[in-house]
Parts: sequence; C-alpha cells; structure tokens
Amino acid sequence: MWYRRLRAQPYIAQAIWVVLVVAFAVALVSARWSLAFVSAATFGLSLLPVLFSGRFGIHLPMRFVAGIVVFVFATIFLGEAFDFYNRIWWWDIALHGGSALAFGLAGFLFVFMLFEGDRYAAPAWAIAFVSFCFALSIGTMWEIFEFAMDGIFGLNMQKTGLVDTMWDLIVDTAGAGIGALSGYLYLKRRDVAGLSGLLQEFVQANRRLFRKFRR
Repeated sequence: MWYRRLRAQPYIAQAIWVVLVVAFAVALVSARWSLAFVSAATFGLSLLPVLFSGRFGIHLPMRFVAGIVVFVFATIFLGEAFDFYNRIWWWDIALHGGSALAFGLAGFLFVFMLFEGDRYAAPAWAIAFVSFCFALSIGTMWEIFEFAMDGIFGLNMQKTGLVDTMWDLIVDTAGAGIGALSGYLYLKRRDVAGLSGLLQEFVQANRRLFRKFRR
C-alpha cells in the first residue's frame, strides 16, 4: 500500500528518494556514518508529508509534495552534508524565504480550514494576520533550535551568530508577509504570482475540510 502511494508521487520526489537511498548505501559501505545519518534523516523527513496526508485523510496536491521534498533535500542533505550553506552565499537566504512563504500559505489554509472555508467568517485582514504570525513563529522557533544545537552539541548552525540570526528573521518576515498577502488576496478573489491558484488547488482537493467554501 505504502509503496503504491510513493509511486503516485511527483517524479522529482521519487528521484530524490532514490538519490538518498543510494547515498545511504554508499555511506554505509565507505563507513561515512555522518553522511549515512543525514541521508536517512532526510529520507525520513521527506516522507512525512505523504504519511501525514494518508493518516489524516488530507490530499496534498502534487506541487505541495514536490515542494516539501525538494525543500527538505536542499536544507538537510545539500545544506548540511555537502555544506551548501557555506559554498553558496544565498543558499540560506533562499531556503529561509521559501520556508517562510510556505508556512505563511500553510498558516492561511489552517485558519481558513477552521472556518470550514467560510470567507465571511472573519475579516480577510484578520485571517492574513494570523497566517503571518503563524509563519513567523515557526521561523523564530527554528532560530531557537539552531541556538540550542550550537550550545549543546557545539555545532555551527548559526554561522556568524547574531548577524546570521537577524538576517534569517528578516527574510522570514518578508516570506511570511508574502504568504499572508497571498491569502488575503485569495479571499479578495485576486492573485499574486500564481500563489492564489496554489491555495485554490488545495481547497478544491480537500473540499470536505472547506464545506462552507463558495467560489
């Protein structure tokens, strides 16, 4: 059952899973334990959206799954195992901005789902504001996690310390703002860079969660 579910996922997600399995096997043979751990962790985390959606009966559109798997792969496997954070100066900025945007959209969908898709249950600006706060709180908790990992295990996730943390939060704020704005414009029947279409795709795929939704 789970195998057929994985085969139904986007090709790019399947390709990344194959890469991770091969990397894990090669790391074991060459006794590169840290790479083996990172490969296994990335593989497990990238499977979570598929397992989560199946467990709770939520249908994730193909673009959602592809985006999540690519993000996890870029963050953990490429970022940490192959040191892309230091090799490519904009890597951390792009990932923080992308994740904040995604959490802004996710926050909007979560709040909208609580109202069962009733666009008139609360002012559009209020739903957008809650979405913004949700996304920014996730970014803040990640910075706390990085601080804890550096302090407890002697890692260097914060890179340049305070400067890195502040720039991450600034990028998180911008991404969360764009995500929240997308939700606001969606409620106003407008679009921004195709993001409203992404929200609509999720709503249409999970109409039972948005029973009061009216186009």
